Amino acid sequence: MREPESLIAALDRAGQELGHIEVLSYNPLPQKEFLRPLLESTVTDIKAAVEFSVYGPVAAVHQVLQGMRFLKRGSVLFVNGGSAVQPVQHFAGTSIGFAGETAYAEMLDQAMKDEPIYVGQLIIPGAIIPGDEQKDPEVLAEKLWQMHAQRSEFRVYATELEQQPY
Repeated sequence: MREPESLIAALDRAGQELGHIEVLSYNPLPQKEFLRPLLESTVTDIKAAVEFSVYGPVAAVHQVLQGMRFLKRGSVLFVNGGSAVQPVQHFAGTSIGFAGETAYAEMLDQAMKDEPIYVGQLIIPGAIIPGDEQKDPEVLAEKLWQMHAQRSEFRVYATELEQQPY
């Protein structure tokens, strides 16, 4: 996700083979260097997190948006950890990168208000936990499907942030 050209090429191929993309879910797993404490993070670490969490989604959305407009429907779903809305100094890269991604997603939501394209963000505090009634992968997939189908609120939480130890 740190190489926008590769992401654009992959989405272009997918569009050529499958037709216009109707749902884009941007939810890559952050790299370990994005999870370092603030005082141990270098400019290179933060730059990588911004490339991953800001440049990646901007490139992906830009690549699929015209197709969604042509279809007159679509959903752009962002999936982030809790540091997207509650910065944590122990996870500097994701806190900074996800803040930029959140700002982009919120602006995109504003820009799409008069168009039939839904923009939403699912916040998953802590880890994805198989078997957990709120954070099991199948439960989270269903939440994303509901967001796409219902197209109501911008931000949905898998769990309450207060319950998560950081």
